[in-house]
Amino acid sequence: MTLETTFATFDFTNPFMNASGVHCMTTDELKELEESAAGAYITKSATLEKRAGNPSPRYIDLPLGSINSMGLPNLGFEYYLDYVLEKQKSQTSPLFFSVAGMSPAENLQMLTAIQESDFTGITELNLSCPNVPGKPQLAYDFGATQSLLEEVFAFFKKPLGVKLPPYFDLVHFDQMAEILNQFPLTYVNSVNSIGNGLVIDTEAEAVVIKPKDGFGGIGGQYIKPTALANVRAFYTRLKPEIQIIGTGGIENGQDAFEHLLCGASMLQIGTALQKEGPAIFERITQELEAIMTAKGYHSIDDFRGKLKSL
Repeated sequence: MTLETTFATFDFTNPFMNASGVHCMTTDELKELEESAAGAYITKSATLEKRAGNPSPRYIDLPLGSINSMGLPNLGFEYYLDYVLEKQKSQTSPLFFSVAGMSPAENLQMLTAIQESDFTGITELNLSCPNVPGKPQLAYDFGATQSLLEEVFAFFKKPLGVKLPPYFDLVHFDQMAEILNQFPLTYVNSVNSIGNGLVIDTEAEAVVIKPKDGFGGIGGQYIKPTALANVRAFYTRLKPEIQIIGTGGIENGQDAFEHLLCGASMLQIGTALQKEGPAIFERITQELEAIMTAKGYHSIDDFRGKLKSL
């Protein structure tokens, strides 16, 4: 029995990671992830300059998940670049470094700095954050996504993945996959939260978060069916060399098993990590092992991507 997984030519002891944005703001939080049972971990999505983010309350736990409108709070690109450059000197497994520029130009500036640095890990470009007021988030603008990736891969030669929002139409899966297949991407991370949900406190007759009049991203078990659909849709549409990170609604071993069955190679945990803390990785690893043992599977590759249709 092994949970080892090969991702971007690197070997990891298990497929579990944090989702960027959860328990990864500071070096202290990152150290706790490093010391946990997670197979890998990723930094907070960085903007060029430090950001305080949106006013509170901006995150609320819900019975089946969460709602948030964080506003990309982070300590700035240089803070995380310095961290990964120092950490990789003593860590054998590669680090994941997330960037989420407030504009295409900012993304290109940060990626240029990563390309010119000594960073040897894996970069994640978050395409599922709003960038221009009045415009949709970048990954919902297919033309802008194509243009940005053309500019990126004109110079970026290190391992790079993109984080995507959920899509809801089969045609959109087809169109985005056609774009992504043109580029030497290492992976696609699917999905970010479902945007612009609304949760109401009926006692107060009010919304539960302050930013955007209460509109925010929905995460947790609420989004698992959507996340599984996106993982499966891209696994069956992308060229084999583009791997999938499954994110959305993973809080136990069964959720993890389902994401892997749909074709994911790595798994990121967001809301459940926020609620439970890094100890979740030991529990969820044991639960996945128990499911695999009961089914007679010796490795993830025995069943990964082998979802049956009726």
